[in-house]
Amino acid sequence: MMAKESADGTGEPPVLKPWPKRPARLAQAVMESLTDTIVSGAIPPGSTLPVEPELCETFGVSRITVREAVKSLEAKGLVQARQGYGTTVTPPEEWNLLDPVVLAATVQHDDQLVILDQLVDIRSTLEAQMTAQAAELATDDDLRAVEQLLARLDEETAVPARFIETDVAFHDRILQASHNRLGRSIIRILHAQARTTFLYNGTPDATACEQANEEHRAVAERLLARDADGAAQAMAAHIQTAWSRRRLPNVGSPAS
Repeated sequence: MMAKESADGTGEPPVLKPWPKRPARLAQAVMESLTDTIVSGAIPPGSTLPVEPELCETFGVSRITVREAVKSLEAKGLVQARQGYGTTVTPPEEWNLLDPVVLAATVQHDDQLVILDQLVDIRSTLEAQMTAQAAELATDDDLRAVEQLLARLDEETAVPARFIETDVAFHDRILQASHNRLGRSIIRILHAQARTTFLYNGTPDATACEQANEEHRAVAERLLARDADGAAQAMAAHIQTAWSRRRLPNVGSPAS
């Protein structure tokens, strides 16, 4: 067990707890647990992590495993280790939010939807630009694939769980048609982590799916017409409007 005094010396209960079951990939698991603890604010910026022996005892791992985990935290910008000063949690501005582990933890603890609102703004801007690129660069095969996915979406509006999965494929196929590999990778990272939380997904019903698909159709029509500006505008409007339908009311401030 950890010492009774917390990492910051306040005497509060320890924020770290041992696992009920020992995971297979120890350093990764320790790193993910510490990431979640830091991002949640349980160990606030400027505080130091528990010392190495305490971490070893808490997680039941060796010093080598703890050191590997802490090095990973440093690489993600979450902590800074200095000889003689311990390992200090850095300000959120230093965290690498494009790192999947950091982003996942941040999204899970985004109760005020600040990060999710920002994520939607970034996604709508970048995806709109890439949709314009797709209108100019898509091959005939690309456009046929988009049409086929739109037809599938038409059939699945009454089954939200299936619709949501095909919706992801529809958007990703347009990204692929843009031939912008870097942009596609960024959006896939952002969207994949956002979709792990109810705060982002909401509870779409058949009506919401039908509304979303009307917006999909507007995007596809402009895409097939090779109208870059129109396709971009339709995509940006769809992403923002769909988020406004899912977004929980009275939480934080609505996406602009």
